[in-house]
Amino acid sequence: MIIYRATVFDTPENPFTGGALRAEADAALVVDEGRILERGPFGRVRGRWPEAGVVDLREGLLIPGMVDAHVHFPQVRAIGHLGRPLLEWLDRCALPEEMRLADEGYAREVAAEFVTGLARSGTTTALVFGSHYAAAVDALFAEADRVGLRIASGLVTSDRNLPEPLLTAPERSHEEASRLIQRWHGSGRLRYAVTPRFAYSASAELLESDAALLDEAPGVLVTSHLNENLDEIAAVAGFFPEARDYLDVYARAGLVGRGTVFAHDVHPTDAELALLGETGAAVAHCPTSNAGLGSGIFPLRRHLEHGVRVAMGTDVGAGTGFSMFKEGVQAYFLQRLAPDGVPLAAAHLLHLVTAAGAESLGLGDAVGDLSTGKRFDAVWVRPEPGEPLDVGLRHALSDEDALAKLFALGTPADAARVWVDGREVSRRR
Repeated sequence: MIIYRATVFDTPENPFTGGALRAEADAALVVDEGRILERGPFGRVRGRWPEAGVVDLREGLLIPGMVDAHVHFPQVRAIGHLGRPLLEWLDRCALPEEMRLADEGYAREVAAEFVTGLARSGTTTALVFGSHYAAAVDALFAEADRVGLRIASGLVTSDRNLPEPLLTAPERSHEEASRLIQRWHGSGRLRYAVTPRFAYSASAELLESDAALLDEAPGVLVTSHLNENLDEIAAVAGFFPEARDYLDVYARAGLVGRGTVFAHDVHPTDAELALLGETGAAVAHCPTSNAGLGSGIFPLRRHLEHGVRVAMGTDVGAGTGFSMFKEGVQAYFLQRLAPDGVPLAAAHLLHLVTAAGAESLGLGDAVGDLSTGKRFDAVWVRPEPGEPLDVGLRHALSDEDALAKLFALGTPADAARVWVDGREVSRRR
C-alpha cells in the first residue's frame, strides 16, 4: 500500500457540460494493488493510513494517464513525411512502411519502438490501428502485455485499392482475427478491435465479415476512418452508390455502435452526426494530422451540438508524434482559427486527452481521472529544473494557468514517471 502525495489535476466532470478542473494541492492518493482506495488532503489521509509508505511527488503535477484514441502501430518510422494530402501520403509514405511488417523480426522491432513511444509520452491507454499482418499484431499485443499498457488493437483489413501485399479475402481475415481474439482479447489489459482500414479499401463483403466478429467476444471494439479527406469521401461515394453517405456504409454492415470509434470526421453531414449521436459512437479528433495532411479543421461545435462523444488521437504517423500535450494545444489553435470554433480552456484539453478517451473506449468506470475507486493510471509531470515548463509552472498565476502552461510547453520528456494499474511502466532517467 502506497500514498502518493502530489498536486493533482483531473476532470471527473465533463467541462463541455458544465464541469471544471479539479485541482488539489498536497493531495493524497492511497493506492493498493493498482486501485485508489482513498483521496483527500494529505494531513487527513495520512492519519487514516499510518502504515502506508509515502511517495512524495509534490515537485511537479500528477495527472491521469493519457488516452490516445487513434494511433497507427506500423507507422512509427513514417512520422515526419510532410507536404502531401491523405491518399498520396498513404501511397508514398505509409503503405510502403506498413508492407515491411510482413517481416516478423522487423515487426517486433517496430512494436518495441511503438510501445516505448506511448509509455514515455505518458499515454497509458490507446486504441491502436494494428497491422495487415496477423503476426505483426501478435508482436504488438505481446509487447504491450510485457510493458503493461492498456491496448485495444486488431488486424487491419482491406480487399481493394491498396498494394496487393496488404489485401486479404474476407474469409481469411475473419479466420486470422478470430485467432487473435482467442489469444489476446481480455488477456490482462488487452482487448481486440475490429479494424477495417476504411471504406475506400473495403468491400461490403469484407465489412460484413468484420462485423461478424462482434458476436465472438463481449467487449470487442470497432475502429476505422471516416470523412478525413474530400477526395477519399468522393471515392467512397462512388464505390458504394447505394449508401446515403460515408457513415451509412459502415452502418449497413453493422459496424456503428457504442463500441465504435471513428478517426477524423472532418467533413461530416448533419445526418451522419445525428446517427453518431444516436448510436453513441465516438470520434477521435486528430488535430496535428488534420493540419499536416491539409484535411481540414475539425467541426467540434457541430459534434457537440449533436451529442457526439469526442476524444483525442495522435494519428501517428500522419500525426507528428506521441505527445498528447501537442495534440491538445493544436486542437486549441485550430478551434481559435475556425469560424465556428469552440473556445477551449485548459480543462477542456485535459479532459479530451484523459477522461473523454477513457469514456470512448468503454473504460470510463476504471480510468480517466484519479477518483476513489479508479485504477491508478497516472503521469507525474516533472520538468527538469530550468526547462521552460519548469519556469512556467513556478510562475503560474493559478491552477488553470499552470495547466495551460502544461499543454503549451509540455513534451514527452516532462513525463518523469508513468504508472498503469499502480505499476510503473516508464521512468525518466
